Amino acid sequence: MRVYVPLTLPGLAEAHRTGQLGQGPLVAHAVTPALREWYLSDDIEELEYAALNRAALASLRLLAADAGAPRRRVVVAADVPDGAVGTDPDRGPDPAALGEVRVAGPLRLADAASVHVDSTDAEADVTAAAEALAAADGGDDDARFVVDGAEDHELLWYATQEIPGLVGAGD
Repeated sequence: MRVYVPLTLPGLAEAHRTGQLGQGPLVAHAVTPALREWYLSDDIEELEYAALNRAALASLRLLAADAGAPRRRVVVAADVPDGAVGTDPDRGPDPAALGEVRVAGPLRLADAASVHVDSTDAEADVTAAAEALAAADGGDDDARFVVDGAEDHELLWYATQEIPGLVGAGD
């Protein structure tokens, strides 16, 4: 199963250093039955894109909690065995948890298929969105508009061999 793990650039640097995205259970996003029902599509590429975007929003939440992290969303796409993925029954009906899964056990960076990162051109909008996120969650329509501004930026695709350059380890 393809999962999308939300990170920050410091989180990606740590994964590069250790060779692991984490010990587990890890929160990730994937094409789940709830996501399929919400997105109303049978096209797997569209569904995976929706899961990627849900992970990008989760990355934005990580940025909102870490003022020191560079303001670029990061998502790592990885392939894991179906049996290693489950859902949190307490979060199942929560609309904020659409596509959210838990990956059991450690997830090796070697299992990553690709990395998706905002361009530097997105930093101003991502910064504003991270600052507006709490108000948007509280129902503020103006704040929601600001958060949507970050979502208008497409994440760039990187091969896993490009991770050292993304985290400054290839200099």
